[in-house]
Amino acid sequence: MKKNPKSLNGFTLIELMIVVAIIGILAATAIANFRQFQMRSKMTEARTNLAAISTAEDAYFTEYGQFIAAATAPAGALTAFKRPWAGGGVAAFDTIGFAPEGQVFFSYGVTINAASTAYTGGAAGDLDGNGVLGDFGYVHPVPGATSGPPSVVAPACVGIGVFDPANPAGNLNTVGPCTILDGRSQF
Repeated sequence: MKKNPKSLNGFTLIELMIVVAIIGILAATAIANFRQFQMRSKMTEARTNLAAISTAEDAYFTEYGQFIAAATAPAGALTAFKRPWAGGGVAAFDTIGFAPEGQVFFSYGVTINAASTAYTGGAAGDLDGNGVLGDFGYVHPVPGATSGPPSVVAPACVGIGVFDPANPAGNLNTVGPCTILDGRSQF
C-alpha cells in the first residue's frame, strides 16, 4: 500500500522559518527591555548614595555647625564597570560618616558655599560606556533660603532638573537628575 504524500507528519521548511523569525523578534524585544531595566537599576545607586550623603552631611552639620566638601571619589575615569571606593575625597566622606557598600558605578562629590552653610552633592557615571555621562545631584540651600544654589554646583547640576533657575525653590533638597536627559533617554 502506498502512502499519500500529503499525510506525512512534520513541519515544512517555511513553517520552521516562521517560528524561528517569531522567536527572534521576541528575543530582540526581551533583550532591549532587559537592558533598560538593568540601566534603571544601576541608576538607583546614585539616588540612594546621594540621599545617604545628604543625611550624613546634615548630621555632621547638626553636630559641628558646618558642611564638609569632598573631592570626587572614586577618582579616575568613569567607565561602565564598577570601581573600588578609593582616592579622591574618600577621607572627607569618612569624616561625615559616608561609605557606600562595595564598589560603585558613579563618582560622587560635594561642594560647599564659602560659609559652609549650604552644599551640593553630585554623582556622575557612564553606565553604558558611550562617553555620555549621567549626572544626578542634590542641592541643599542656606538654611532659611528659599531660592538659589550654593556658590558652586557640582558636577553639572544647573539647568532643568535638580536646580532649575526658572523655579529655584522647586527642586531643592531633592535627589534627582541634573538635566531632563540624565537617567532617561540616554540610557
